[in-house]
Amino acid sequence: MDVAGDLETFTLVAETGSFSAAGRRLGLAPSSVARVVDRLEARLGVRLLLRTTRSLTLTAEGATYLSSARRILADLRETEHLISEQSSPRGRLRVSASILYGKTFLVPLLGAFIERHPGVLVDINLTDTVVDIAAGQADVALRLGTLPDSPLTARALGKTHKVIVASPRYLARRGTPQVPEDLLDHDCINFNFRRAAPDWPFRKDGRDYSLTVKGSVETNNGDTQGQLAAQGIGIARVCAETVEHAIRSGELVPLLEAFNPGDGEEIHVVFMGGAHVPARVRCFVDYLVESFR
Repeated sequence: MDVAGDLETFTLVAETGSFSAAGRRLGLAPSSVARVVDRLEARLGVRLLLRTTRSLTLTAEGATYLSSARRILADLRETEHLISEQSSPRGRLRVSASILYGKTFLVPLLGAFIERHPGVLVDINLTDTVVDIAAGQADVALRLGTLPDSPLTARALGKTHKVIVASPRYLARRGTPQVPEDLLDHDCINFNFRRAAPDWPFRKDGRDYSLTVKGSVETNNGDTQGQLAAQGIGIARVCAETVEHAIRSGELVPLLEAFNPGDGEEIHVVFMGGAHVPARVRCFVDYLVESFR
């Protein structure tokens, strides 16, 4: 017994008001469509349609059955779509990250994901503006630091590491700090946004403490700080991963590593969770967790 087929046939008859019109949609003869409705009525033991030579009219039972049939068919289509998508994720995936950390952590991973899931269109937006995922502005976002309370689901990816760096040119001109307190006589590049204190943390003899450093330049992002340090403007304390290439090439030199407290920022991927997370979102999040690990 093709229950789904019977439901679809009855729904089309009710919506078109004609066996002939429903038959044309289904590629069936009007008599075949009528037999389906007859079979339904016989099985249920009630009249679903009132037939005249000119029209078909739903009975009260027919209207109730139509409402349920539509809901069942919609649920069935959604279930089939979810199962199909699980085996082959597809559709547009909107991903958001800050400019610096998107370039550093996210972009290098996209090639392998796209190769693995060709049916997914990755729509990536690198911006220092925090997008509202709950409002539908993105599907997935990379976030660093402490996460605020929100309805989003978060999965931990890892942790950044901080490093103090300067260029060989700056060190040749101003000298190399040997202990944290030497920084008080140097130009240190700080952040200019309100929540960033001009204090740099250190660990000496098992004790954590901080120093308030000063300089002639402040910026709003670590990428610029790294560039300024490479130009010999001053000493910067930045995410180690963002200056890794400059350190390897000799443009920047790590300083005071013996006093590094090992602090950093937690990296999370956030998204709207729940029972119906699209497969493209789920597989992308799993891929990030796997790649960062």
